[in-house]
Amino acid sequence: MRYPSVLHSGWPFLAVCALLMAAAAPAEAEEPDVAERARLALDAPLSPHPRLFFSDEDIDAIRQQIESDPLLASTWAVLQEQSDAMLDLEPVERDQVGRRLLGVSRTVLKRVSYLAFTYRLTGEQAYLRRAEEEMLAAAAFTDWNPSHFLDVAEMTAALAIGYDWLHDGLSAGSRETIREAIVDKGLQTSFDQAGGWVRGSNNWTQVCHGGLTMGALAVIDHEPALAEDVIVRAVENIHRPMDVYGPNGGYPEGPGYWLYGTSYNVLFIEALDSALGEDFGLSRHERFMDSARYYLHMHGSTTGYFNYSDNSESSAVSAAMYWFARRLEEPELLWMERRKLARLVEDPPSASGGGNRLFPFLLVWARAFHDIDPPEQLHYADDGETPVGAHRTGWEEDAVYVGLKAGTPRAAHGQLDIGAFVMEADGVRWAIDLGRQGYHSLEEQGIDLWNRAQDSERWTVFRLNNHSKNTLVVNDELQRVDGFAPITAFADDGAMPHTVIDMSEVYAGQLAITKRGVGLMGGGGVVVQDEMQAPDEPATVRWGMLTRADVELIDDAHAILRQDGEELGMHILEGEGPAFEIYETETPPRDYDAPNPGTQMIGFTVDLEPGEEQRFTVLLNPGGTAEEQPAVTPLDEW
Repeated sequence: MRYPSVLHSGWPFLAVCALLMAAAAPAEAEEPDVAERARLALDAPLSPHPRLFFSDEDIDAIRQQIESDPLLASTWAVLQEQSDAMLDLEPVERDQVGRRLLGVSRTVLKRVSYLAFTYRLTGEQAYLRRAEEEMLAAAAFTDWNPSHFLDVAEMTAALAIGYDWLHDGLSAGSRETIREAIVDKGLQTSFDQAGGWVRGSNNWTQVCHGGLTMGALAVIDHEPALAEDVIVRAVENIHRPMDVYGPNGGYPEGPGYWLYGTSYNVLFIEALDSALGEDFGLSRHERFMDSARYYLHMHGSTTGYFNYSDNSESSAVSAAMYWFARRLEEPELLWMERRKLARLVEDPPSASGGGNRLFPFLLVWARAFHDIDPPEQLHYADDGETPVGAHRTGWEEDAVYVGLKAGTPRAAHGQLDIGAFVMEADGVRWAIDLGRQGYHSLEEQGIDLWNRAQDSERWTVFRLNNHSKNTLVVNDELQRVDGFAPITAFADDGAMPHTVIDMSEVYAGQLAITKRGVGLMGGGGVVVQDEMQAPDEPATVRWGMLTRADVELIDDAHAILRQDGEELGMHILEGEGPAFEIYETETPPRDYDAPNPGTQMIGFTVDLEPGEEQRFTVLLNPGGTAEEQPAVTPLDEW
């Protein structure tokens, strides 16, 4: 359906509210007369711009928050400096890389949000005119690449923010051009070429509905019918990705994708709330709100992510976490964020590209938090679609941290990393995960990267399969894609808080029974214990831990790892026949694999007779020596 452009003297505020309440109403409720409510709303007065996220009346409060907190003041200084640098950058061009225009969309969003925010707080015309130039360049593109709809969503968000925040300062011609681009290249395209994201349950659904809703709210006074359909469709479907957060807030795609999808979900909620005065209960979605704690616990002591699935270790500053801390009144949620922000202001990133594109929203949602107490909770688990467990000795930079991954490779952005763990101590990440390889580097070589079948080319990529992971490789085979490993035990107190998972389905046909437990001793030692039974045929099992450290093999059962002036001892406490050895990981086997310089894997390989049961227990001991050796007991007795 094509929507005509219709001008109205009043913004149909009540109509949208009525439509949204109808969309969010329980199935058993009587359907309200949406058409009648819409007709009654046509005489409602127009809500002025800016209407998204913060009004002009909020600016003084934002300034006061900045002035009352030295770190926020430094943040504002960095944002101004980067906005100044953007003044001299050439406007973007339509440079599509492979199937994606996403990098360009993100660059536009970063530039427009920085420049428009800086203009609103300073009133300096140079920022407004440069943002206007950027938006007009993007509006002139032939399209925003609807075949990869994330590109459209983020570009729509960019122009919506600029159009709304700068509305009265833009020339009439620019307003019309930008508005038409939002409508024709953004909103309308979502109906012409709507994809699976409309009713999906992953980050695409959050990003696409979030970006488009921002666009719809920006132009609703000119395109009421189209805007209402965009918003109602979003409210009808945004619960789908929100509902897959785990019972304790776990995000199935991992922390990096939490940052992406959840940030746009927050923008969606805040756009509705700021423009309509109502978020229709979305900010009371318990699992969604609990996810801030998940995100907090997915940071190691170094602030790097527990980067399972297609996630990188490096963690970015999250504006969304400031929203959660404010809404939940839990400043301790910002424990890691304040550390990351302090590093950012000391060493600001480049103003180019699309990184940190939502950075200005941090100052919109922040409160002055001079002194934050560390979180009380040291241990966390979520047994949702992608179960994870995490344990730490404290929240200091030198604290011990260990995270364990369960679940299934079938999950969105999943890898063959079931049973994988990361471990940190003394400010060093000792047990690492390589993270994903750049998507385009594989797609341009024809790799079928998004097929998750057992025989998919995806699993031939070294970084994505269990040969590169801190888990088991049995008979040199891949983990079973259709298997699922649940958490079977979790303890957050006692002598050794721990997480235990059952990986038997993931190694079906390779081992009869496969269980793994990770425990954290009071002195900081980490125990990794595996229990397994061979099937009715022999099995060869390789245990491995990937590291950037230098490794010295002391004897068969003892090794010392050294990195950044610190040491970690590795001790095989139990197991028949294992002897530490080193496996090469810098140069993977296939020509399309990315190299992994500075890495190596320490592990051991054992042969099991048909039906043989074995238990392997490895102690990771910060400081290098095993002063505290636990008594080895079966996982069922942990």
